[in-house]
Amino acid sequence: MSVRTYNPSVRVGNWSEDICLEEDTLKDHLEKRERGELLIQKSSRLSETILKPVELSVTSDGLLHFGDVVMVMNEVPRLQLATSFGDMPQTSSALSVNMAESKIHEALNFEGNCSVSASKLLQPCARNAFVISQVKGANIPTGSPLVYNQHFYLRTLPGVGGDLIMKSDIATFQSSAKKSRKQLLEFSEDDSSYIGEWRILCFNPQLRMETEGLPVQANQKIIFNHCKTNQDLCVISNKIVRTAFGVDYEAVAYTDLDSHKAEKPNNHWIMVTGSPSEPRTPAQILKVGETQ
Repeated sequence: MSVRTYNPSVRVGNWSEDICLEEDTLKDHLEKRERGELLIQKSSRLSETILKPVELSVTSDGLLHFGDVVMVMNEVPRLQLATSFGDMPQTSSALSVNMAESKIHEALNFEGNCSVSASKLLQPCARNAFVISQVKGANIPTGSPLVYNQHFYLRTLPGVGGDLIMKSDIATFQSSAKKSRKQLLEFSEDDSSYIGEWRILCFNPQLRMETEGLPVQANQKIIFNHCKTNQDLCVISNKIVRTAFGVDYEAVAYTDLDSHKAEKPNNHWIMVTGSPSEPRTPAQILKVGETQ
């Protein structure tokens, strides 16, 4: 096997072929750069599309409404110990959409069937911001409060988000989560099927009958329940999945109960909305001693 040990300017061996090869390589690189096909250019476009920051809906009455843009976050206390030697303590995570790495640099928006995970990146962006929308045939006006036990769709953002719906179905041998083998979650195109309907249950299991039909409070712990299978949205902290955006926790539909028949913290979620701006009254604007 011939190995070049000299600079191409040194005419040794197939020096003419080496010079042509260097020129062709440089020419291909310049052409790809002009077309924007370099990997570093494709990666930089992610910050302008999928990772572009978005603003969450601001609720003035403290309630969730149809049409609100929210994040679905699993909050973990800061002081938490690892369960066994070598394990890292679980951190707070947000429900996020993933796309195949072969498509992530080419597509301008989420498309097709996209997997779901719980990402440690908590900044609102097109990947982890979702819209609460009504189910097919409900005829609920946009802006109406969402109530407990009411069916709804969780959609990705229109445009870059692809307007996909989160769906789930009973786990089978062919369709289940890769690591935990539990009920699979995925975002796919809208076909208005029952497997895409979800509902919010009260965090306290002893008050679920009393709270049915009452408005859901924003930024409070809730149970995110799948209507067809009656399984809760769950983050599996000891199952790690690698995505194009880093290392995430596996997210599935699974009701994890403790000895008191109550959901464990990995079933606890918060529908995060934007923070309202602080009201500015004349007393805050005027200096001390001045009058309006």
